[in-house]
Amino acid sequence: MKNIAILAENISKQYRLGEVGTGTLSHDLNRMISKLRGKGDPYLKIGDTNDRTTSGNSQYVWSLKDINFEIEQGDAVGIIGRNGAGKSTLLKLLSKVTKPTTGSFKVNGRIASLLEVGTGFNPEMTGRENIYLNGAILGMRKAEIDRKFDEIVAFSGVERYIDTPVKRYSSGMYVRLAFAVAAHLESEILIVDEVLAVGDAEFQKKCLGKMGDVSKEEGRTVLFVSHNMSAVQNLCNKGIVLSNGTTEFVGNVEESIQHYLKRNTDSINLLETKERKGSGVVKFAEINVFGATRETKPQSGQPFTMEFVLANNQQVNFADIEFDVRIDDQIGQRILWMSTTLMKETPNRVGNVVTFSMDRLVLNEGIYFITVYMTVNKDLSDWVQNAITFEVSEGDFYNTGKRVPALHSKVLVDYQVQYS
Repeated sequence: MKNIAILAENISKQYRLGEVGTGTLSHDLNRMISKLRGKGDPYLKIGDTNDRTTSGNSQYVWSLKDINFEIEQGDAVGIIGRNGAGKSTLLKLLSKVTKPTTGSFKVNGRIASLLEVGTGFNPEMTGRENIYLNGAILGMRKAEIDRKFDEIVAFSGVERYIDTPVKRYSSGMYVRLAFAVAAHLESEILIVDEVLAVGDAEFQKKCLGKMGDVSKEEGRTVLFVSHNMSAVQNLCNKGIVLSNGTTEFVGNVEESIQHYLKRNTDSINLLETKERKGSGVVKFAEINVFGATRETKPQSGQPFTMEFVLANNQQVNFADIEFDVRIDDQIGQRILWMSTTLMKETPNRVGNVVTFSMDRLVLNEGIYFITVYMTVNKDLSDWVQNAITFEVSEGDFYNTGKRVPALHSKVLVDYQVQYS
C-alpha cells in the first residue's frame, strides 16, 4: 500500500491582473449573490491560461489550472518548467502562503519550506531567535530544537553572526541560515524553491548533498524547483513538468527532463522568439538540424549538419559577422563549441545562410541544446540561449556492432588500442 505524503486534487489558482486581491467590490458582490442563489463563483468560468507570451482577453488568469498528482513518502520530486509555468505558485499553495482558488491538498506530515530569501524569518530577531521561532512554528519543543541547534549553526556557517538581527545579514547569509533551519528541523516534507541560486557554488553543492541525505537516508519527502537540470537529475527520483499553469507530464526524473527538453526539435523559426539579446542588426531567423540528408535525423557516427538562416535585411557582409555555436547536454553541461572565428578566412560577400557540418557526428545518443551567439563588427547582434533542442539516435560509431552507454560518455572519439 502506498504511503502518500502529498495528494493534490484539482488544484487551481486564479489571479486578477493588475490588482491586489481577487477583484473589485462589484466582483465580490457578484460572488456573494451567486453564493446565496446556490450557484458557484461566476469568475471561475472565465480567465485565460497562464501564457505570458500572449496578451489575452480576460482580466483574470489561471496561474494553475486543474493540477493533480500524488507524491509518496521519501520521494524527491523535481518541479520543472519555464519561467511563469506556475512552479513557485504551486509551492506557495503547498506551504499555505496563499490558498488555492479551487481544489485541495491532503498532506501527511509537517512542511518546512524555503521559497524566498528569509522566508519565515523575523528581520528584527537574531539568527538564534529565528531558529527557535521556526522550530516552534513546526510544533517542535525547545528541547528538540536545542538538540539540533549546534548542527544548524555549523551547517549555515554564520556562527559569528548568530546573535545579530538577521536584517543585517547579506542575502547569502540569509539563505544559508534559512536552508539550514529548514533542512535540519524535524519536518516530514521539505520544500525548496530556486532560492539556492543566491548562495555560492560550494554552498549550493552542500545544500544538494543535504537534500539528498534528507530524502534517501532520512526518508523525508523533498520538493525541489530548479532550472538546473543537473541538480534535478542528481537529487530527484521523480518529476512534474508544468506548462502554462497545467500539468504537462508526471513520471520518473529522466522521463520528465527529456519531456521538458524535447519541445523544440530538429527545426525552429526564431524570428518571433523574444528571449534573446543584441541589437538585432542581423538575427537568427531559422535553425535546421539534420543527419545524412535533410530527411534523416542526427545519428552517432553519421554525417551531421546545422543550418542557420539569418535575417540580414541590412545586407551585412559575411566578413563583418562572427558567430559561435554551443552544444550542451540535457543537464546544461557544455559538450561542444564551434565558431566562425576559428576559420582561416570568411567570404567577402553578402548572404543569409551559414552551415556547420561534420562528416561523422561525435555525439552519443541523447538530447542536446544549441545556443547561438552572433556579433556584427564586434558588437553583439543576436544571442539566443537554448534556441533549439535536437535528439541524436544511437549509431554504430566504432563499426563493431557495440554501443557506448550515454551514461559513460557524451562524446565519441576515434582511438586505437595496442597489446604487447
